[in-house]
Amino acid sequence: MKQETGRLKEILHVLKEHKVTQGIDPVKLCGILEDLGPTYVKLGQIMSMRSDILPERYCKELARLRTDVKPMDFNTVWGILKKELHKEPNEIFQKINKEPIGCASIAQVHKAVLKDKKKVVLKIQRPNIKQIMEEDLTLLKKASGFLNFATGTGDLIDFRKVIDELWETSKEEMDFIKEAQHLERFYKNQEDVRYVTCPKVYKEYSNRHLLVMSYIDGIQIDHIKELDEEGYDRYEIGQKTAQNYCKQILSDGFFHADPHPGNLWISEGQIVWLDLGMAGNLSEHYRAIMKRAITAILKNDIYELKNAFLSFGKATQKIDHASLYTDLDDMVGKYMNMDFGTMDLGELMEDALDLLKKHKIAIDSDITLLARSMVTMEGTLKLCSPQVNMIKILTSYMSANMINEIDPKREVKHALRDIYGSSKKSLEIPAQISDLLNITKNGQVRINLESSQMDEVRRDMKKGMDHLILTLIVMALWFSSALLCLSDVTPRIDGMPYISVAGFITGLVIVIYLLIKMIIQKGRHRK
Repeated sequence: MKQETGRLKEILHVLKEHKVTQGIDPVKLCGILEDLGPTYVKLGQIMSMRSDILPERYCKELARLRTDVKPMDFNTVWGILKKELHKEPNEIFQKINKEPIGCASIAQVHKAVLKDKKKVVLKIQRPNIKQIMEEDLTLLKKASGFLNFATGTGDLIDFRKVIDELWETSKEEMDFIKEAQHLERFYKNQEDVRYVTCPKVYKEYSNRHLLVMSYIDGIQIDHIKELDEEGYDRYEIGQKTAQNYCKQILSDGFFHADPHPGNLWISEGQIVWLDLGMAGNLSEHYRAIMKRAITAILKNDIYELKNAFLSFGKATQKIDHASLYTDLDDMVGKYMNMDFGTMDLGELMEDALDLLKKHKIAIDSDITLLARSMVTMEGTLKLCSPQVNMIKILTSYMSANMINEIDPKREVKHALRDIYGSSKKSLEIPAQISDLLNITKNGQVRINLESSQMDEVRRDMKKGMDHLILTLIVMALWFSSALLCLSDVTPRIDGMPYISVAGFITGLVIVIYLLIKMIIQKGRHRK
């Protein structure tokens, strides 16, 4: 309890130093997180990926948070290794470099050499980091109400929701077994792609707090001068990186969720994807929706785009369809006026997320993760090869794989299912018409429409109902006239009662009147 009180005082002191009572902005939030220490830096980095929770301007600023933190001393590192390996590290490793090659809030990385002379890297989790982070988050959650009040953000940022989301993400990232599984899955997905690889995991030495991987020496993708000196074609690197990323999303359904430059290296002609602690899964259902959405944007098909948007998530309130159509039309219009090669996928994804937030459509966290990952990917490509356009590559990849994805058996099955469904529905039409007539007769029909041309819709509905009523009158006249023909009613003409003849002629006149009216209306619509 004393420790908790002391930490709370530290948090409040930092907040006071940054004068949060005078309001908060993205830059100030970054400063607060950095002053609170490594745990909060990590949280800020994860928060930058959640533009469905935080406004976009906050996400952009948080993405700039520093990644390097004060390293653990080597004695601490040695002690952790001894504990996790259950033996002296020098029994397994011929050499361990004392200086880390990377330090982050959750772990730090050291180069090492195994007894068989294979070069490896050791990702070593900081001691008690999970407990420290949990205590910090518990305190922060208790202070969430105060933060909303003190920062003046009101409902702009739901700190409690942010903290819950971040804790779940952090727990997953602190489990190195999960990261090892991600690496193995990624390697398997890319084993047929000769120009892509990732580190190999040494499972016999790895666990939840220690990850031993093969060492890959190379050049970071944004180190342009080094790449040029080594004779690499940066445009080819950009193209192939983008193509492989599209494969991860649209074919594998498993993608690198944090493709910043530090996680992409070039080694011996291969693109190496590092650090799969954050990875996303995209189901076949969502992949199909994404393809529909991109196709709809390129075809300027607002109706299909609206259906795709609604399929991405669940509406948390009643949808204003007219407003949604207008917003989608504006968004598509914005990109249709651009040259295809200059479209910015990152900007498009941000606009789409803003639109979903505006219309209160809740989306799955993996969709948000994908959107942020795409923005990061495009930013990374611009640093390496500005000429590479993600939209172009994404649509080209979709087109190239469309034929391969066609399954004749599945298509026939779907066609037969549609035919069966249509046949079944057609058999229900007479019963549905009967029900409609009954509720119309009883005055129970009520139609709700949302349209900017409501008056025109109502006039068309009235005309349609008038035609239906006249058609029913014709049917009644002809049916009753036919029944009278079977009776002994007189006088008759050519064997038919006069009244039957009158009924048939009246019905025929009404039918001719309806046909002439329909022809005139069609002529007006064409004009």
